[in-house]
Amino acid sequence: MIRLWIDALHFTELFLSSFVHLVYGFYIFSSAVAGDLSQAFHRRFLFPSPKVENKQDFATTTIPNLHTLPPIVLVHGIFGFGQGRLGGLSYFAGAEKKDDRVLVPDLGSLTSVHDRARELFYYLKGGRVDYGEEHSKAYGHSQFGRVYELGHYPEWDEDHPIHFVGHSAGAQVVRLLQQMLADKAFKGHENTTENWVISITSLSGVFNGTTRTYLDGMQPEDGRSMKPISLLQLCRLGVIIYDWIDIPWLKAYYNFGFDHFNMSRKKMGIWGLLDCLKGNSGPFASGDWILPDLTIQGSIRLNSDLQTFPDTYYFNYVTKCTRKILGVTVPSSIFRIHPLFFIRVLQMSQWRHPSDVAPPYKGYRDEDWQDNDGALNTISMTHPRFPVEHPNRHVVDESDCKPLEPGIWYYKVIEGDHIMFIVNRERAGVQFDLIYDAIFERCRKHVFRKNPPTLPNQPHP
Repeated sequence: MIRLWIDALHFTELFLSSFVHLVYGFYIFSSAVAGDLSQAFHRRFLFPSPKVENKQDFATTTIPNLHTLPPIVLVHGIFGFGQGRLGGLSYFAGAEKKDDRVLVPDLGSLTSVHDRARELFYYLKGGRVDYGEEHSKAYGHSQFGRVYELGHYPEWDEDHPIHFVGHSAGAQVVRLLQQMLADKAFKGHENTTENWVISITSLSGVFNGTTRTYLDGMQPEDGRSMKPISLLQLCRLGVIIYDWIDIPWLKAYYNFGFDHFNMSRKKMGIWGLLDCLKGNSGPFASGDWILPDLTIQGSIRLNSDLQTFPDTYYFNYVTKCTRKILGVTVPSSIFRIHPLFFIRVLQMSQWRHPSDVAPPYKGYRDEDWQDNDGALNTISMTHPRFPVEHPNRHVVDESDCKPLEPGIWYYKVIEGDHIMFIVNRERAGVQFDLIYDAIFERCRKHVFRKNPPTLPNQPHP
């Protein structure tokens, strides 16, 4: 009888979680469509835009020093999207408009950290995405992907470095990209170094994994395989079918990023679909997707090869929406936590690693992983900790850490859930502007290797 009650609760929780995620996904998609239709109507009938004969000349004459600024690249997290996807909807809630030199790449929303890092390089530098021969053979997908004819920053090199801002898994993508640059891992680009990156800022960055992966369906035994009945299994089935149907306009609007696995109905047919659904092929069978990288074990595997570089500046914003009452960790608010995350905040705060399973690292303690933001544990976001702790410094007031020192992970803890500073600007209120203004000001005024950059409309020193 007790077993039946436990199973009933499990299926009820699975149903509720699936329903909430599905509703939220539909809300985002429908909001994007509604926004695009509204803009199209206004442009067509109410406020037609004046014709600009030469847009490039207009841009360069109004802001003469624009192209002397290093770009700030905003990198989205899991289920995220870049500029051009979901129409006019902004993943970073319009923060990219705060600076004249911002890029928002569109990377695979569910692809592995490795594949996204490779895509990010070619998005910036230009050329055909090369996932690497050895990696592609090991995980059973095409070696080459999308082609960027020119690249969005082809002059990128050590003399023209880049500021990166990553949300959630996007922060780990940037770290791996920097390591690849240091390792000269891009064929035909043997001159790369870690100094192509001048700064990395993370918003709720997942540096050490998250216990939510186990709640959603990853097995704590290995951090690679999935439980047979779980939210992630439902996600897996939905993604496979979405990619197999392969409706061009729909995938142009939103793409999970698995095109290099060739899961389209035109390439694999009905038997290939059945093989994928049974778990015999595709990214979920090989493990070359984002969730295995977000487990504690997967993050430790990644971190084992990632360095903190002495000439790079690091700053992290850590989100937290829990507090302790009589020694028990509970959600800090009912109304300020998004419905998508409230149940998970409570579950993560009470997470206990299975007693019959070996802990993910020596010295693991459940209590260290209780504070969270509904998606990530607070301990994961501060700085790389496992298997080796990197130099770090806790910041209360940002004015206390100026000037910044390179090679140190500065981190500041703020109250908020995992999506406080993305998609919906109104939720964060004034904090939205305070956070992003601080990020852009830091990149433009306080972080540089040689001379301070000349900002638009400012005279040269």
